[in-house]
Order: sequence, then structure tokens, then C-alpha cells
Amino acid sequence: MKFILAVVQHQDASNLVAALTEKGFRVTRLSSQGGFLREGNVTLMLSVEDPQVNVVIATVREHCSTRTRFVSPMPPIAESGEFYPPAPLEVQVGGATVFVLRAETAKL
Repeated sequence: MKFILAVVQHQDASNLVAALTEKGFRVTRLSSQGGFLREGNVTLMLSVEDPQVNVVIATVREHCSTRTRFVSPMPPIAESGEFYPPAPLEVQVGGATVFVLRAETAKL
């Protein structure tokens, strides 16, 4: 048994959840927020049998894409009276970060 945590961009989450549930997986969806860009993410949690891990990862790969974004860095410290607006930086966002953990079931 494996426990899968997949952190995906908010834009990709709905299509991914629909695809996973269509394939018979039960998914728990949690809203989360990234630290670097402070944007909304979604953390998906699934518990699957070992042979199903590759199916889940392939589905995540199929429905989560990377994007290019331009972000403005913090302005540099300038001398009194000077202002230099920082140039936007191009960064890759999106895709998915997937954690696969061993899991055991327990009846309580």
C-alpha cells in the first residue's frame, strides 16, 4: 500500500481530480499555498495499491503542465533619491511535486 501526496497548481487540479476519479481512485483535495510565489496550490492525497502508483503518476504527468511566468523581484536598495525598478524574472511554475510513501492500514 502506498500513500501519495501530489502538490499541483490550482489551474491543473480540477482536471486532474476528474481524471483520477474517472479511473476509480478516491482523492482528497486540500487547498495549500506555495512559499516562493505565494500562489494557491492544491495538495491531493491518495492511498493506492503498489501496482497503481505508476498509473497515478502517469495521470498527474498528463494533466499537470509547467508554465512560464514573469515575477518582479524585491527592489534593490539604492542610494538616497535613486530608484531602479527591478527587471522581471522569468521562472518556471506548475507541473507537480509528488511524494510516494509506504503506508499500512489499521482497523480501529
